[in-house]
Amino acid sequence: MAENLELIIHINKDASMGVFTTKTLLEKLKNKDNKIKGLVSDIKNEYESFYSESSKILADNKINKEENGIVSKMMSSTAISKEVKADNSDSAIADMLIEGLTMGVVEIEKKIKAYDEKVDKEYLKLAKKFMKFQEKRIEELKKYL
Repeated sequence: MAENLELIIHINKDASMGVFTTKTLLEKLKNKDNKIKGLVSDIKNEYESFYSESSKILADNKINKEENGIVSKMMSSTAISKEVKADNSDSAIADMLIEGLTMGVVEIEKKIKAYDEKVDKEYLKLAKKFMKFQEKRIEELKKYL
């Protein structure tokens, strides 16, 4: 049971950070004329969906969610502000998002391999779906490079 929930906690925490960073990015791009904003919004919505689904699983199992720390969020927000200020081109935004999504793919792939035989198939399916979402969005973002 612990392995199941560790996988879901990871998805929840990663999705939470994805929501935070994409919301922050959209706020920084609000008054700018970027073509990538629609895709960023779609990515945010998908992160919200994974966050909601994983939160429900954790609540059903009476597990408190692990929130990302304020320091992580501040560092992320500062980095986004700095990047957008330096270069707010669609190419630069895509590059930044690809970097974050790639880290997410690597981490979830490690978790999937570590827990492959130990978790409920339902949770493994959610983890693989989360990984596929990130991989798909990376491919879509490459068009902006």
